[in-house]
Amino acid sequence: MAIARRTLLTRGTAAAVATAFGGLLPAPAARAATGTPGGKPTADWMSYLAPERSLLGLTVPGTHDSCCTDPAHGTEWSHTQNWGVPEQLAQGVRFLDIRCNGLQGTADELGIYHSDAYQYVRLQDVLDQCRAFLTAHRGETIVMRLKNENAGGQALDAAEFRRRINHYLDDLGYRSLFHLYGWPTLGTARGRIVLLADFANDWGLIQWSSGTNQYFRTQDLWQTDQLFPLQVKGQAITQQFDAATADPDSPQMYVNFLSYAGGLWPKTAEQTLMDQSVYPYLTTHTTRPARYGIVPMDFPDFHVNVLQMLIDKNFPA
Repeated sequence: MAIARRTLLTRGTAAAVATAFGGLLPAPAARAATGTPGGKPTADWMSYLAPERSLLGLTVPGTHDSCCTDPAHGTEWSHTQNWGVPEQLAQGVRFLDIRCNGLQGTADELGIYHSDAYQYVRLQDVLDQCRAFLTAHRGETIVMRLKNENAGGQALDAAEFRRRINHYLDDLGYRSLFHLYGWPTLGTARGRIVLLADFANDWGLIQWSSGTNQYFRTQDLWQTDQLFPLQVKGQAITQQFDAATADPDSPQMYVNFLSYAGGLWPKTAEQTLMDQSVYPYLTTHTTRPARYGIVPMDFPDFHVNVLQMLIDKNFPA
């Protein structure tokens, strides 16, 4: 039986399962270089793009469950990143996957969660980190999926989640940090967070879909009961790359999650997908720029070559 992404184990049980999967997980990789093979500085690569370019026309590397950096805050099953948000942004990540429940002990705040596992990061911590980065790198923008995780004892209903979002936008003064309505050009988005709303609202925001709607065409196959699940996931990834390439003028943003969880460690699943599907695909499609859309991944520090190849897809070879 596949183990769902949201199944959280005790640390003792996680250690036993690690043994069953073949032993210890890999150690964190060394810090990435600060420039891509194409010569673009990872902290400022968007600044080299023309302001009239639409965000829809870009390849935007990202992270999945962006703040889940410590297996002690859940288990190794919920551990998806080694770099924190500031390092992710410095290394070229421009899409953040931010999932919130109500912050225990507060009346108005949101905390970052993986299901019901609190990551000991508050939403204001993430927003302050993003604002600091954008202040220092004014040619950049950040795209943020903001999700009502709606899990565990801190779950919030739709109305309360919206109320707390308004508290952040207005009472805490973050509204000016965001671009809220419609896909922008880079010139409009620079210095701001483009908000993708994964919560119920009637505010006219860019509304997230894990499938297809007027704003998105998303591939997020994270578990399957089919034989050879990583082959199935790998095919879904490469097919989404092909679909995005063949549809360069679409009004929808393509999203292509490279992460997979069902019954496998996130680290080992991602490594297999990178080795067998993602890296071979990218290395055979290097001759011209491509609009792949948003490409979130687990552990980009283990896959710096892929992260930087995605950045370079925005520029002539």
